[in-house]
This record gives sequence, structure tokens and C-alpha cells, in this order.
Amino acid sequence: MAFSGITTFAHMPNTACLIDPLPFDIGIIGFPFDTAVSYRPGARFGPKAIRDGSRRLRTSNGWSMHWKVNPYDGTVALSDCGDVPITPYDNSLALEEMEIAYDTLLSRKVAHEGWSAPLSLDGSRHPFILTLGGDHTIVYPILRSLHRRHGPITVLHFDSHIDTWPPSRIPSSSSSISQITHGTFFWKAATEGLIANNSVHAGIRSKFEGPYDLEHDKIVGFDLIATDEMDEVGALAIIERIRHRIGHDPLYVSIDIDVLDPAFAPGTGTPEPGGWTSREMKRLLRGLEGLNIVGADIVEVSPAYDSGDITGIAAADLAHELLSLVIVGKGARNVAGQRRWHSEL
Repeated sequence: MAFSGITTFAHMPNTACLIDPLPFDIGIIGFPFDTAVSYRPGARFGPKAIRDGSRRLRTSNGWSMHWKVNPYDGTVALSDCGDVPITPYDNSLALEEMEIAYDTLLSRKVAHEGWSAPLSLDGSRHPFILTLGGDHTIVYPILRSLHRRHGPITVLHFDSHIDTWPPSRIPSSSSSISQITHGTFFWKAATEGLIANNSVHAGIRSKFEGPYDLEHDKIVGFDLIATDEMDEVGALAIIERIRHRIGHDPLYVSIDIDVLDPAFAPGTGTPEPGGWTSREMKRLLRGLEGLNIVGADIVEVSPAYDSGDITGIAAADLAHELLSLVIVGKGARNVAGQRRWHSEL
């Protein structure tokens, strides 16, 4: 039953992927880390909340009208790899633990050679990893790991905040490790050459110190799509702008749950009024079909501030969309999917 049994994402098998070298195609891993937040903590409990929100998803209840696939039916080998044991006492060590864990998962063999798993620069394929956060800082060690496989990564960043602020904006950021937070990690990634200069923010609506923040953001390599553009041009125009900028470069999709309006996702650390609806967000994800997605995450779910599990359920549903997107986009329907997208335009 949906409400019984051990809690894994969509009741998928729990595998000790970090220890057991068995091949898999898609791995779901939790990064329970929140010691680099600037406002409300609690995202360390995000992976559990998202898994709880996925209880109604399972092998017998995963097929959707849009995607026409069930991610959990065994077509691809999908495992819930559990959580990485991350220290809450030393951020330097925590970042290292996350990077090593992600490297380990990328080193596993894929289970189905016929499934077009992400292709590394050396011609090898690696499993697709969906990471459940955790605060947004977790993306920094992930990008370090993916960079070794793909070179500079294009990022599609759904968020209400740009997260490219330089550490000079942070009080007491004199040490190198204190400069890496959930609001500066893209700045840090850019200084190391980890991200490509055709990256995109979508859903931005936070307040800024001034125009300098936006000018610096462009230098880091991002194009910015404000939340209000959904009202002004609509979802299809936003999708086309994203696709045109990204092309077919290796793409990492990062979803901060606060891209949704607090009415749809109150359980987050830094809520911003005026966000997108769950339906609008799903429409945008569906427009990414056929892009070269090599990894993804959902972060900043903080269940202590949730109401009726709204946020956990929304995050789990977006995770389901991402899994379906990747399975369809890298499978037999890839070419057909691209034709369908262009016919809509």
C-alpha cells in the first residue's frame, strides 16, 4: 500500500550504491546537508520529506498521460541509493564527502546498454543521478564531479534567487570554506571554470542590493528569466528561449523548490512571494525533452515549515517529471519527442 512499508522514493528498491558495485541506470541519492544556509535551516530533512511525498508513486501507479512511460516499471534500472552520511560539523569535510560520493556513483556501470545514459568526454557512459537536497550548496561538489566527466557544465537553474553572489556580500566570510554557501556556490563554481557561459536562471524574483548583482550574474555566465515573464510571454516562449541558449551541451538541471510560490511550497528556507505554480513548473520541465541532461537535483525542501506535506508532495512530483523526462529523452522516443516539441511551436 502507498502508506506502508519502508520509505524509499516511489517504493523503489533500496540499494547501497556507494558500497555495492551492482550496475544501475538511474540513482536517487539524498544529500542531507543544510549548514551553509543564510536564513531558515532544516533542509537536511529534505530527502526524507521528498521520499515521504512520493509514497503514492509506485510500479502500479507511475504512468502519466503526458510522458506515456512509467519510470518504475523496470524498463530502466532505477534504485534509491539512500543518503550520503554527511557531517554537520565541518563544511569542508561535508563538501568532500558529497563530491566523493557523487564520483562513486558516476563510476558505476549502467545496467542497460540500450538506454542512452549520459555520455562522458572519454566515450564512456555513466548512470544518471537525481539528487535530493539538502540546501543548494550541494550543487558545488556535484558540478566538480560532473566537470571531470563532461568539462564545463551548462546549468538550468530554477530558483527565486540567483545564487551567484560574491562572498564579499557575506559577513564574516574571511575563510575560504565560509565563502561557499547556498547563495555563492555558483560564484565559486565559476571561479573554478566548472560551468559554461550559456547557463540560465529561471523563476528569479528576489530582491537585490542593486544593478551590480545582475551585472555580476552575467559575468558568471547566466541569462536571467524573471518570474514575471510567465505572465508576459508564456511558458512556450520561455521554453524556446531556454532551448535556444542551451543547445545540446551537457546540461545540469537544478530545482530550488522556492521557485514555486509559497502557496505551493511553503516548506522552504527562503520563501519569496509571487512564484510559479506547480502546473507552470511542470510545463517548463516538459519543454526540455530531448536536451542532453546529465544530472539533476531538487533542493531546499525544509519540512519544518511545511503544511500538510504540500512541499514534499510537490517536490516528489517534480522529481517524477524529471525521471520521466530523462527516460523519454534518452530512450527510443528521443527523436519523436523532438519532433513533437517543434510541432507545438
